[in-house]
Formats: sequence, structure tokens, C-alpha cells
Amino acid sequence: MQKRKLGKSGLEVSALGLGCMGMSFGYGPAKDKREMIPVIRAAAERGVTFFDTAEAYGPFINEELVGEALAPFRGRVVIATKFGFKLDPNTGRQAGLDSRPEHIKQVAEGSLKRLGVDIIDLFYQHRVDPDVPIEDVAGAVRDLIREGKVKRFGLSEAGAKTIRRAHSVLPVTAVQSEYSLWTRGPEKEVLPTLEELGIGFVPYSPLGKGFLTGKMDENTSLDRSDFRKILPRFTPEAMKANRALVDLLGGIAERKKATPAQIALAWLLAQKPWIAPIPGTTKLARLEENIGAASVELTPDDLREIDSAASKITVQGARYPEHIEQMTGR
Repeated sequence: MQKRKLGKSGLEVSALGLGCMGMSFGYGPAKDKREMIPVIRAAAERGVTFFDTAEAYGPFINEELVGEALAPFRGRVVIATKFGFKLDPNTGRQAGLDSRPEHIKQVAEGSLKRLGVDIIDLFYQHRVDPDVPIEDVAGAVRDLIREGKVKRFGLSEAGAKTIRRAHSVLPVTAVQSEYSLWTRGPEKEVLPTLEELGIGFVPYSPLGKGFLTGKMDENTSLDRSDFRKILPRFTPEAMKANRALVDLLGGIAERKKATPAQIALAWLLAQKPWIAPIPGTTKLARLEENIGAASVELTPDDLREIDSAASKITVQGARYPEHIEQMTGR
């Protein structure tokens, strides 16, 4: 597996990481831990060194899963986790945002225990909290770095102005936001800002929450606990309209003897050398397919063809319902 540096931070990770959220949260019932540990370990054995989790996934159980699975690889992998949600103590459900410095420090202590590590490699703010100045958030993480509990600071779904303000207090190693051929919002302001400041970029949902794999269509039935059921982009009408994007990927894939998912990931890798996508999966075969994307070479002509064709396709359906979208890009 090729390696990449996240901006000027010096943090080197595999070109493709593994997003672990879906193993415990978001896409239907949590999977059996005994089945997920071998998938995570297989990723590490195949050269993946970048693993993504969060306190809110489960909540809590995803960090425990990742910590247990990666115990044999300690010191050879980078584990990123996140703070910033208020979790209901009775149900564990997300109950708003909370990035108060005292809460950040509590979350760090819990994450260290659940992951079974002495230090958190990369600690992201999960969503920008409008009630807490980003300078205070950066200051709290700076304290944790001085205490030897955190190595590096990251932001998720932050806007360009917030990134600049945070970076002026504490260097931001990476920003994580949704980015793929059907979610290109970061290209306008975020990516130029990151390039200027020397910050790495970690696209989550690089396969469009599964849609860009070509394995979903308007007849796909989602479990009632699958959060895609509430996403406007996953209504049958939107999925039918958005198949045009999958057909585009499929045409290139056929020519390259690859799969649509591999073309979608290769396209992301070709955008900037400091981008490291984190596709998620619960299946070994999909893991191997995704890893294979790092070997797919897209020529400048291929990239021009993809961009030209994609520019003529209008993606149908909002990324999130309005109340969730309001928490992004601040």
C-alpha cells in the first residue's frame, strides 16, 4: 500500500484508510464484533495504517472494537477518533453538540480507555459547535497534547474560516469532510484553504455511502435503522436519477478492468497527493476491492473525461436533511 503525508504535518498514513463506523453504527444493526475484528486486522495486514472511529459511533462500542482489533498492531497504525457530541446518558443517542473544553478532556479520557492506548494519534472535533469559540476548542486539544494524551488535532466538516481560526491557535493536521464524485462541496473553499495552510484532507463516504459502488438502485431495501433512509439522496426517485453517475464510473471501470468503486476512489486519490480517503466496509471482499483502487492509474485524459461527463450530471437530492446539514460547513 502506498503511503501519503497529511499536508505538512509529517503524519504518514496509507493512501487509503478504513472507516469503521458502519461496523457498529449508522447502517442498520451493529455487526457481530467477532466478525468485524478479522476485517480490521485483515486491513492492517494488507498495509492499511489509518483507521477512523469516534466516541459517538455506537456510541462507544466502535472505539472498543477498533481498540481490541488493532491491539496486535499497536505502534504501527494511526487511529483517529472524535469528540464533540453530547450523548444522552440513558439512551446513548446524540443530543446536540458539546465542545466545551472540560467535555473534550472527559471524552479524551474515555477514548483512551476504550481504544486501549496511551495517546490518541489524531483527535478530531466531530462537528463545529457554534456555542464554543473554535479557539477554545483548539486550546483544549493543545492542553491534551501538552499532557501527552493526544498527538494531533483535526476538524470534521469545518468551513474555511473556522479552519483558519483553529490553525492559528494549534496546527490542524487534517480536516475530514464528505467528498466524492457526488459531493464536491469542499472543492470551492476548503481544499484551497488546506493546500495553502499545509493541512491534509480525509474524505469520508468516498463511495457515496455505498451508492457509487453500483450495488444500489431505486429498488434497494434499507433496514429501518439504516440512517440512509432519512437522506434525501436515497429516495427511490433520487437513486434512479443518480444512476447516471454510476454509469459514468462503470464505463471507465470497464476500460480500466476495474470496478466503479475503484474508479471512484482512484479519482479521489488523483485530486491531491495529501488526500487519504477512508472507505468503510464490513466485508473482506469489499476491503480487498477498495485497497485495489490504490493501484488503478487514471491518466490526465481519464480525469478530464470524468470531470467533463460529471459536470453534465446534476445530482438529485440533498446530502442530509436540513437539521443535519446545518451542522456542517461552519
